[in-house]
Amino acid sequence: MWIGWIEFDILLGEIHSLKEKRALIRPMVAELKRRFDVSVAEAGYQDQYRRTLIGAGLVAADRAHLVEVLDAVERFVAALPELELLSARRRELHSED
Repeated sequence: MWIGWIEFDILLGEIHSLKEKRALIRPMVAELKRRFDVSVAEAGYQDQYRRTLIGAGLVAADRAHLVEVLDAVERFVAALPELELLSARRRELHSED
């Protein structure tokens, strides 16, 4: 069994309040869950309105599937025009590690 996750450090565009931030982040998180069947959460910078840390994770039977899904999630987030992806960090673990 493989466990993997990816964290995105994101700078948001023309956002001027936490309410505007939520209006942008909630649909993105919902779409990641729906499209890729991963667990997703805003994991940092909750009190800053132009910055966010989004984490996505999954469990897979084989590493190839894990990498495929994490790559697709990263491409999706990087392609969103309303944000700037500052960094993406990922980790993959095998259950026997």
